[in-house]
Amino acid sequence: MQYKEDDIFNINSESRFLEVAIDIFQYQYEHNKVYNSWVDFLKIKPEEVRSLAQIPFLPIEFFKTNPVISSSISPETIVFSSSSTTSQTPSKHYVNNISLYEKSFLRGFELFYGSPANYCILALLPNYLERKDSSLVYMFDKLIKDSKHADSGFFKDNVSELVLLIEKLKLTGQKVLLVGVSYALMDLSEKVKLNDDFIVMETGGMKGKRKELLKEELHNYLKTGFGIKTIHSEYGMTELLSQAYSKGEGKFEAPPWMKFMIRDITDPLKIKTDHKTGGINVIDLANIYSCSFIATQDLGRINENNKLELMGRYDNSDVRGCNLMMD
Repeated sequence: MQYKEDDIFNINSESRFLEVAIDIFQYQYEHNKVYNSWVDFLKIKPEEVRSLAQIPFLPIEFFKTNPVISSSISPETIVFSSSSTTSQTPSKHYVNNISLYEKSFLRGFELFYGSPANYCILALLPNYLERKDSSLVYMFDKLIKDSKHADSGFFKDNVSELVLLIEKLKLTGQKVLLVGVSYALMDLSEKVKLNDDFIVMETGGMKGKRKELLKEELHNYLKTGFGIKTIHSEYGMTELLSQAYSKGEGKFEAPPWMKFMIRDITDPLKIKTDHKTGGINVIDLANIYSCSFIATQDLGRINENNKLELMGRYDNSDVRGCNLMMD
């Protein structure tokens, strides 16, 4: 590769993004057996790829059946797994350089929210805490530690304790980030009111606990229940090392080393530019040693302000943590 790993976090132009993306594409074609086979299957000649639209995106389903990795598996390799039901096969993401993941989620968080030390971070992720291989838990465990606030922490079944803590924090003027899965936040919103010191961030996921809702319906429910004006969202997945964030209205922004592209539903190799709904392709340049070019099963559109709006999921795809109902 023609650059250092840290260079991806210093991308400051479209031309530099393209340069690094093409370099990573060439590297992953050479070193990732699964991706190499996919590119060859599509009869794409790597030396002829010169634009983002020409880069092949690997269907995310491959993470369920093969180690998608661009280097050798070692004793230091960390394997993250997606949540799944007994009838589903979880995705597995082999992460050879955990420091890249930490740099990506820390710098991404700081870009949109500032230092974790500015917050008391309360993580309501009961179903994720039951697993030891959750990338989401790994991320918020690090953010909680970096917050250095005595009351920061995870909450599983001790909701009554969380309610008491929230009531205490409301009196202090402390900035609080309350992050949680959809159903757990809905349950909590029926028990406590918040104030302007609180940022509520949902990560999606009813997990069969409640009826699936449109994002707008979910956010309206939470705003009414908590008595606040805005609901934030995090968009990430097991197979990625970077996250996008929405500070309201379900419109997501990505850090400079991450980009969304929309593919045509009827022609998955065609990239759409008309601001209409299609399949979401993700470029995550931090995912150097896995695959940086992933075709998800999510549906969305890039709006006129270049922000991503999630619209739903393909009908035949598994229900995942970021599941959304169709409009």
